[in-house]
Amino acid sequence: MEQPVYKRIVLKVSGESLAGQAGYGIESEMINSIAEQVKEVVELGVEVAIVCGGGNIWRGIAGSQKGIDRGTADYMGMLATVMNSLALQDALEQIGVPTRVQTSIAMQQIAEPYIRRRAIRHLEKGRVVIFAAGTGNPFFSTDTTAALRAAEIEADVILMAKNKVDGVYSADPFKDEGAEKFETLTYMEVLNRNLGVMDSTATSLCMDNNISLVVFAITEKGNIKRVVLGEKIGTTVKGSVE
Repeated sequence: MEQPVYKRIVLKVSGESLAGQAGYGIESEMINSIAEQVKEVVELGVEVAIVCGGGNIWRGIAGSQKGIDRGTADYMGMLATVMNSLALQDALEQIGVPTRVQTSIAMQQIAEPYIRRRAIRHLEKGRVVIFAAGTGNPFFSTDTTAALRAAEIEADVILMAKNKVDGVYSADPFKDEGAEKFETLTYMEVLNRNLGVMDSTATSLCMDNNISLVVFAITEKGNIKRVVLGEKIGTTVKGSVE
């Protein structure tokens, strides 16, 4: 019997990973692959919460650079995460995984409002909970949402799924052939080296609440399960390295 090393996880899925090879929008093959991988983990008895990014549809910072008010641009980005979350919910439920979407911005016709105790109850009942619309506030990223929700629901770890890299490197591996991949890091090292794993707000939140982070590639099928079972793939970031 396979024994997971984590009981409750937050899976951070970037908008880019949902776009797959297309680079924009939602690629059905990719979202179905992610759903299948999540199902494998749910079947192990692991409680799964998911935070979706929205970069495959809209990026608030990019919008503000084009002249849109930053707050407005960020709210537009939050709506993009809702679209991704609904698509992922549909993919999960089509393969028999009960799922709830909870949004930080009220939109009762399509999703539940985010309520911490209700989210935890869903997880305890074996439902996947997808947290959409970021924190509900502009100027915060979905990385910060993942860190905040992980702290609120007392998750054991954040799994950060990437579609271009398989961990954290000392430099951009696509630009620097000498870039070194790290197996383990501390959050302080991430901040001091400016490695860009998460934004500084999310990094500090994880560090202050002692939440571990695993950065890995989502493109290889079965990787989420491998991480949950304790296999050493990607890069693990902790408050301190033993």
